[in-house]
Amino acid sequence: MPLNILQYESDIWSSADSLRSAGLKQSDFPKYMMPFFALRMVESRLIREHKRLSDEFGKSENNTDDYIEYFKTAGLGYNEYVIRQNKKLSDICANDKTFESDFKEYLGAFDTETRHLLGVDKGNDEEKYLDISGVCGILRAKKILFSIVQGWSKIDLEPFDNSEITTLEEHIKRKWADISAETAGEQYTPDDIIGLISDIVASKIQDNEEFLTLYDPTSGGGNLLFGIEDKLNTKTRRPIKTHGMDWNSSLYALAKIESRFRIDSQIEYGNTLTDTKFIDKTFDVIVANPPYGVDWKDYRKAIETDKTGRFVALPSISDGQLLFDQHIVYHLDNDGIAVVVNNGSSLFSGDAGSGESTIRKYFFDKDWVEAIIQMPTDEFFNTGIYTYLWVFNKNKPTERKDKIILIDGSSKYVHLKKSKGKKRREMSEDNRAEIIEALVDFEDNDFARVFDKWHFYFNKQSILLTNVDSEGKFIEEKIKLKPTRITQTGEDGIFELSTFELSSSSEGFTSSETLTLTEYYEATIAPAINAFDYKENHLVIEANGKYYFFNKDEETIVQTGHAPSQNDATGKRLGCGKIQIKSTFKKATKTADAKYSITVELVQDTQKDYEIIAYSPNEEENRANIAAFMTKYVTRPFEYLDNTVGVEINFNKVFYQPEKLEKIEDILSDLKQLEHDLSTLESALSL
Repeated sequence: MPLNILQYESDIWSSADSLRSAGLKQSDFPKYMMPFFALRMVESRLIREHKRLSDEFGKSENNTDDYIEYFKTAGLGYNEYVIRQNKKLSDICANDKTFESDFKEYLGAFDTETRHLLGVDKGNDEEKYLDISGVCGILRAKKILFSIVQGWSKIDLEPFDNSEITTLEEHIKRKWADISAETAGEQYTPDDIIGLISDIVASKIQDNEEFLTLYDPTSGGGNLLFGIEDKLNTKTRRPIKTHGMDWNSSLYALAKIESRFRIDSQIEYGNTLTDTKFIDKTFDVIVANPPYGVDWKDYRKAIETDKTGRFVALPSISDGQLLFDQHIVYHLDNDGIAVVVNNGSSLFSGDAGSGESTIRKYFFDKDWVEAIIQMPTDEFFNTGIYTYLWVFNKNKPTERKDKIILIDGSSKYVHLKKSKGKKRREMSEDNRAEIIEALVDFEDNDFARVFDKWHFYFNKQSILLTNVDSEGKFIEEKIKLKPTRITQTGEDGIFELSTFELSSSSEGFTSSETLTLTEYYEATIAPAINAFDYKENHLVIEANGKYYFFNKDEETIVQTGHAPSQNDATGKRLGCGKIQIKSTFKKATKTADAKYSITVELVQDTQKDYEIIAYSPNEEENRANIAAFMTKYVTRPFEYLDNTVGVEINFNKVFYQPEKLEKIEDILSDLKQLEHDLSTLESALSL
């Protein structure tokens, strides 16, 4: 019976009991487990490759040195203990008396790069990656180092291939994600989603023997990247070269170690959005599950000054998801396919003209989006939200040009018998086949809809509305008044202003004994003008023997020949408008006194607004659509301002299923039955 690598899952997690008993925090368990998992990965692969290469080379006692050099040139790493002396970690753990010295020598026997990734004897200023020396120091102080290493030494990964070890790694890293309380944006991609992504990619690429380049810009420990590679190797004859990058030092180290035992793989350490190690490359296939809901303020300056041309617009500082999407399409070959896991914000966040909408519009304008597929909730290990697969295709078939298919896969799942963190559902092989069939057919069905891409565009037409009174009248031309008196009656009583032009040398300026004109203006005049409210209070302007005020009931400015009462109905209606009281103040100069003046203007009462209107790619038709909409729905006078075109995808609207309401006859029947049951119950209680 073939061995199942998942038998070791419980053995690996038994080390957590020792960590817990030593008083170490559960959230720190991954830090103490990752280095040893990596150690077992390295040793098992070295032993397996040692057997293969020794057979290939024809190793004997007489050519050992030549064989060692041959082994080293294979680029797999090296360990003097393991390769030359045939000693394993389990051999070192067989003697607790010599364990400390032997283990130290064992770690030091690795090649330079492996020691670098494991974090063996790193200096204070060096990147420690897996930091095995630091971890061992803490475990030594807790007096559990030997028992921990001994437990790990019993986990024999040698019989398993890369794909199987990646599967075990996925299960372990999933638990690490659970206990370290990582955010929803720091995902490990479950195997069923990896299966779906690989099926999508396989359905889009030609099955020939041409080289295929595969890239994951947020590769983490490599479970998505290498999982896709392994699955594609079963679906296509094409040789695959994998590329990946990640900013998490320990996960990068795991992926880097893994990469050396694959045929052709390049893993880099760095921040994908600011480092440019792959900037000159394009790729046939890109897969990614980038972080979402994670801000990018710490490297904002680098992104805002980026010279690569990757970023056509910048999203909200609180969510860098669409930065990764732009990076991905930048690196996608002209014949390339990309499948990216996003959350819902990439579909609709941001208004027209915002960074998010501009980025979506860029993708749609280029016609790079072929499909968006909604996943079931509770699909990922540490979040229950809806997620979406964006399928980018830079070489869509002619019949799919300017078209997009939305696929609602939210109901395509089976329940897990046992939850894995927050993952309670998974997509079965049949579920995935349904989605692939819909993508290949590219036709409407019960859970898929094909649209012209323009369906998701919209006009945000800004307008300047002019408010009108109850008779539809408004101030058409600005009316300038030279006031002789302004009176306001409000909650604080009556305030009256009768001086509208005053200089510091004016005969009427009597405050000069205590205040300068500047002080008088700032303390009295300016606050009074700021407090004037022509709508809420009874504000009356007297000018040229006439009186002007705003009638709130009629929403109009009234001109009358007598001092009016509040909401006086007599007088001439001038139309809806605003009463603007303005003041200017000039400080004293060598040739002129300080001076202030006050004027009044009756102007139109306008407000900015906008309308959301369906979009047409035909410019003339689009203008006609806007005009028809405005004629039908906007009744007040207005002026056109800017028009901004946005893009938004609303899955709920596309696939909305209204709840079926019960017939009134059924409701009445139910009520009648409830009345009968209640009556029966009352009768029983009265006995």
